[in-house]
Amino acid sequence: MLGYCSTYIFMQTFMIPGTIFMSLLAGALFGVVKGVLLVVFTATSGASSCYFLSKLVGRPLISWLWPEKLRFFQAEVAKRKEKLLNYMLFLRITPSLPNTFINVASPIVDIPFHIFFLATLTGLIPSSYITVRAGLALGDLRSIRDLYDFKTLVVLFLIGFVSIFPTTFKRKRTYE
Repeated sequence: MLGYCSTYIFMQTFMIPGTIFMSLLAGALFGVVKGVLLVVFTATSGASSCYFLSKLVGRPLISWLWPEKLRFFQAEVAKRKEKLLNYMLFLRITPSLPNTFINVASPIVDIPFHIFFLATLTGLIPSSYITVRAGLALGDLRSIRDLYDFKTLVVLFLIGFVSIFPTTFKRKRTYE
């Protein structure tokens, strides 16, 4: 288990592709409950390490690799400063922005670590559950697309919209 956790955290920290396969493996090796707990813990730990690594040395690289995406993300974060946790939860729950980008760009656009951490810890639970549960049937999967069918994507987006509903509702009441 220590080897599994270390590998997952290392992969998350240094943005090495393949953590989805590690999540599938968690389901196959540890079952759903233990697997989800491990995946959420290791993914949050690795994402946090990536956040701090990016904060230390990432600005020039991120600005060079994704200048437009970074400007867009900065503008979106600035618009949502009051309800940043809801916005970050939405991003974590829905597959609208890659988690890797969120991990490296968050410190660059001044998202406070406590918001990043809470959104990551909470927001990764739904997709981790889906992936770990799929790991139970590892032998039956033919591609990654089998994990995220239309129904699953709709559920993830609905959960995401529920996370930003308070912001939208409050904004509408303010204008009335």
